[in-house]
Amino acid sequence: MPLDGSPRILITRTSAVGDCILTLPMLCALRKHYPRAMLAWVTEPGPAQLLGEHPDLDQLLVVSKGWLKSLTRIKEIRKTLQELQIDTVLDPQSLTKSAALGWLSGATRRIGFARPRGRELALWLNREHHLPAAPHIVDAQLELLQQLNIKTGAARFRLPAWPEAESVAEQFVRRSHLGGGFVVLNPGAGWESRVWPAESYGRLARMLGEQLNLPSAVVWSGSDERSAADRIQEKSGGHAVLAPPTTLRELAGILRRARLFVGSDTGPLHLAGAVGTRCVGLYGTTHPDASGPYGDHHQVVQAYFQKYQTSRERRRATNDAMQAISPETVFQACQDQLQFNTLPAEPNAA
Repeated sequence: MPLDGSPRILITRTSAVGDCILTLPMLCALRKHYPRAMLAWVTEPGPAQLLGEHPDLDQLLVVSKGWLKSLTRIKEIRKTLQELQIDTVLDPQSLTKSAALGWLSGATRRIGFARPRGRELALWLNREHHLPAAPHIVDAQLELLQQLNIKTGAARFRLPAWPEAESVAEQFVRRSHLGGGFVVLNPGAGWESRVWPAESYGRLARMLGEQLNLPSAVVWSGSDERSAADRIQEKSGGHAVLAPPTTLRELAGILRRARLFVGSDTGPLHLAGAVGTRCVGLYGTTHPDASGPYGDHHQVVQAYFQKYQTSRERRRATNDAMQAISPETVFQACQDQLQFNTLPAEPNAA
């Protein structure tokens, strides 16, 4: 630790986008407690789009997927990390690939989770292991800071608004005549078991338009999601428009302007919550107590919990529980949320 007492801390959360967003409160809490600390984060290219230029982050390091398979890349990463002179590593991911980065940094303190959150070689590569009491990922990760004697307050995300991305979002809203308010529908999901059928989204869009006079904007990424978005638009009765291809920063700009977000447990859901948009989350094989949209000002719809023992089983599962969610139930949740205009403001940085 430097002579002035300010620590040099590395966060090793490499993926996925949603999980990295839910790790931002840890970063913000560290900055509030240590105003003069050097705070670094190592992640993969996807989340890096959102972490770059975060006001509480000093250094962002980007590693490619599969870096552990290349000895040359391992040596390069070790050199870069050791040049940062890290003294403390926080490993909220607590998998081999994240814990190995902490080990390569040479830091004397490497803090991660105990089982069951801590898995694989992280249990050996990390030196300190915390067993959290909180079920939700945000609260559990904030608990890691107890190892540094940090008391945390309300969670903050502090995602910046990037001017160029905001301009793209504003142009889309104006061009699509959405200035009177709109709902964002996100049919995409990383796992098939998390996908709500496009036909259900289309029916929801039609109900929102016909009964509430509220149009929907369908966001998407990649060819599969574009196909789903096209089907939603076809079934919407003319009440849904397709968003253009967007970067994550541009998507954040669109989400800031929406009255409501509807989607499953995936990155855009957590991005919407982080930028201040109310959410209706759709859940099947994951549990909202652990990974729901953060805060009690959102709403979750789950027909039943489609339980599996491992994350691999959940990824390979069918979307039976998602198909069991009716558009009418989701519409009612949307009506409940649309009674409110905005989320409660984040607490001040001070």
